[in-house]
Amino acid sequence: MVILDVTIINVAVPVIGRELGASLTGIQWITDGYTLVFAGLLLTGGALGDRLGNRRVFCAGVTVFTAASAGCALAGNTPVLVTARLVEGLGAALIVPGSLALLQQSYPGAAARSRAFGLWGSMAGIAASAGPLLGGVLVSSVGWRWVFLINLPVGAACLALTLRHVDASPRNPARPVDWPAQCAVVATVALLTTALNEAGRRGWTDPAVLAAAGLALLSAAAFAARERWARAPVLPLRLLRSRALSGAAVIGLLFNFAFYGMVFTASLDFQHQRGWSALRTGAALFPAVAMTMFASVLSGRLARRTGHRPLVVTGLLLAAAGLAGWAAAGPDPAYPVLVLPMMAAGFGTSFALTGTTTTAMTAAPAAYAGTASALFNTTRQIGSAAGVALGGTLLATAAGYGAGLRTAMAVGAAAYLAAAVLGLYCVPARPAEH
Repeated sequence: MVILDVTIINVAVPVIGRELGASLTGIQWITDGYTLVFAGLLLTGGALGDRLGNRRVFCAGVTVFTAASAGCALAGNTPVLVTARLVEGLGAALIVPGSLALLQQSYPGAAARSRAFGLWGSMAGIAASAGPLLGGVLVSSVGWRWVFLINLPVGAACLALTLRHVDASPRNPARPVDWPAQCAVVATVALLTTALNEAGRRGWTDPAVLAAAGLALLSAAAFAARERWARAPVLPLRLLRSRALSGAAVIGLLFNFAFYGMVFTASLDFQHQRGWSALRTGAALFPAVAMTMFASVLSGRLARRTGHRPLVVTGLLLAAAGLAGWAAAGPDPAYPVLVLPMMAAGFGTSFALTGTTTTAMTAAPAAYAGTASALFNTTRQIGSAAGVALGGTLLATAAGYGAGLRTAMAVGAAAYLAAAVLGLYCVPARPAEH
């Protein structure tokens, strides 16, 4: 449900922007408002899960997310829609850390856990692949509001199944929630996203953009200082000293930055430049995200024989080749030329996801499963927000739309390549056991 909401909006948002009279910056905020709250509050969701029980917090998140989706569907203007998207992000921040922690709780063995994470990645891939096409069908047939209304039956079913089939999670009520640190994380993510979004409208050297970027750095420094001296930090620095956990978090940031930046800029190119409908755009994006449906499961199965490192590195290199191929395809390539690059990016990203997720989740003690999940997904969502924001900025500031698109794809390819190099040094050959 959470991943579906990320990809389904990319096809719908140009239509939403036209109907609500939103600017390009407004369109970015409809997409990134959700993502920045999601990313900013994931650590809070993870800490609350460890403290109150992951199943309880997960169910609360599903309830909030479903109610906020109804608010998005009823929005009559851009500010109301952005506000409802912010609340959706809060719900998502409570859902995701709990989902991975509940899997780790249910599958303690390494082989079973790897298969479970592979299935989790596959379900995320199915949601991602269904998003653009489903969004196109809904927007073209019954209107963009159904992009959000679709979450209501899914959320109700998810809540009912969780309460019936998932055991209650252990609680650690003695563990406090470090609210000053949480505020610093939210401020860092919000200011960074603001700087990237506003750069497209104001320019990179505008004082407001520079101020937002500088304040983001100060907020990050304040978070680090708070965590260093806090008696009960939300993110113990000893966890970050784990090369596997911190490396997996950065890898997740880089591949989300590249993949979701590609989906966002490609969607704008197909609809704004090529004049395609939302339905045709969803069908055009389908090769990229359809590959994610089985790549995670395949990776989870192969990992039992090869370990995760070669699979993560191979997937990231394949994805890098895909976006590099798009960047090299020329100023106005025919769509068939783009199919293989999109397939390579989608397959490679999902192929690397299972091993990266397992690396992050097994690098921390079981008592910090929610925190490890939150850290990994926080960096991933920061990557998504930055990829969308920077992609929109490059389209807005480049000499031509085609030049901006090629630059965005080249930057994404470089991010995948950097992630592959990190994978060589940070992903262990075999996951650790706790």
